[in-house]
Amino acid sequence: MEQKLNVHALVWQDQKLSVLDQRKLPEIVHYETYVTAPEVAEAIKTMQVRGAPAIGIAAAYAVALSVQQNYQLDNSAWRQQVEAEIKLLAASRPTAVNLFWALNVMQEKLEKLDGSPVEVMIQLAQEIHQQDISANQKMGELGADILADAQGLLTHCNAGALATGGYGTALGVIRSAYQRQARRIYADETRPWLQGARLTVWELAEDNIPSTLIADSAAAMLMKSGQVDWIIVGADRIAANGDVANKIGTYSLAVLAKYHGVKLMVVAPTSTIDFAMQSGDDIEIEQRAANEFLPQCYDQADSLIDAWNPVFDVTPAELVSVIVTERGAVFNPAEKGVGELNNE
Repeated sequence: MEQKLNVHALVWQDQKLSVLDQRKLPEIVHYETYVTAPEVAEAIKTMQVRGAPAIGIAAAYAVALSVQQNYQLDNSAWRQQVEAEIKLLAASRPTAVNLFWALNVMQEKLEKLDGSPVEVMIQLAQEIHQQDISANQKMGELGADILADAQGLLTHCNAGALATGGYGTALGVIRSAYQRQARRIYADETRPWLQGARLTVWELAEDNIPSTLIADSAAAMLMKSGQVDWIIVGADRIAANGDVANKIGTYSLAVLAKYHGVKLMVVAPTSTIDFAMQSGDDIEIEQRAANEFLPQCYDQADSLIDAWNPVFDVTPAELVSVIVTERGAVFNPAEKGVGELNNE
């Protein structure tokens, strides 16, 4: 049975891209509408849109907007302008590989086109969007098969419809599993941006799925209590050996899960796998400004207090029980990596 979702992070309509501003959720549901690539780049950079697949889709639409705007100027240098805006988009977030994957797909298509490219590029962006939704639904069912009768599920950050084209990666598995039978669903708050507290539980409530919010620091106690069978997370980049970059705090959960005998499932489309990157040691970890969570009284030039604010961490493959993609699942990825999924 297909589930009707009430959550849409990105909406393409009337040759414009509308982005749900996730910084304002759950108090305010507000869409910003953009008509240029630099505007979308800024939306990505400032986390109006977030989540690796959604970032990639937004970037694809941004390239389409760039082509639409610059080609219509009847300027012989329109391709150079589009190239410059693709570079601007690439610089918006460094860790999520889906961004670069989507830009490469759009750029390769553009280089092969003669005549008016506008409609073709818009259609390609829409296909990337729809393919992501289809992939999420496939992963949801495959992940639900693996969970079987597991009763307690804990998720970190937000890897749902808000972070993807729709349905979600980790949250897509939880959606599919919950449709089959009721489960206990826990979401941790996910410091410092509170994606779990602000986004995940809101998204689940919008789809009439009950959940329980916990503080990040309560995860170990919850696992010890025996109420969690699986931790289910998304990913922003997966290396060829199965190391996983995801929201900061994922590594901590993986270590705790190993100690308590809880399994860890990573759910991501194959566009999130960087087959050219041999291990997680090579993944660039985005560092954001200290003032995003530093108390204002310390945010002064002469303050003795600073803050370290990495947005992601890397979980070693040996702590991952299974990686689920639309092409299949890899159990115990530390044994052989994820190369078997590279069938294109």
